[in-house]
Amino acid sequence: MRIAVSGKSGCGNTTVSTLLAQKLGYPMINFTFRQMAQERGMDFWDFCALANKDDSIDKELDKRQVEMAMALDNCVLGSRLAIWMLKQADFKVYLLASDEERARRITRREGGTLEERLAQTQNRDAHDSERYQRIYSIDNADTSIADLVVDTQGKTPDEIVDIIVAAIASIQKD
Repeated sequence: MRIAVSGKSGCGNTTVSTLLAQKLGYPMINFTFRQMAQERGMDFWDFCALANKDDSIDKELDKRQVEMAMALDNCVLGSRLAIWMLKQADFKVYLLASDEERARRITRREGGTLEERLAQTQNRDAHDSERYQRIYSIDNADTSIADLVVDTQGKTPDEIVDIIVAAIASIQKD
């Protein structure tokens, strides 16, 4: 089973995807802009700015992720566009959280001030959404493609994973 998990930055994509993969015993695929920036020896924010001008970066990232997932029978793919890009996913999950909650999580993870992280998160969301629309005609706020939408606010990563596992189990019984 290929499971795709998406959401905006700070929703818990990486944490939830990792825990879900561990619980199911599946490989986890989470190839990110951060990793591509590291591969190229670039600062993450400089790399994001470059991606805003060079669509080939998104296309390369998304292509590599799908290729990794398609090479496996079972996996969890966690990425901003996983539910749209991995068309062959057997189950698609979209994670939600408010801008403020996502900024709090990013501040805990990366430091800085909440105000700074909130501004960066909202700016990144706007740029990401514009790019996804321009490159792929994807509206990343439209969750209708997902099999399951989980509001992560007030839930632990383990609680979110349990919700996903229960939803998968219910469709496997059908």
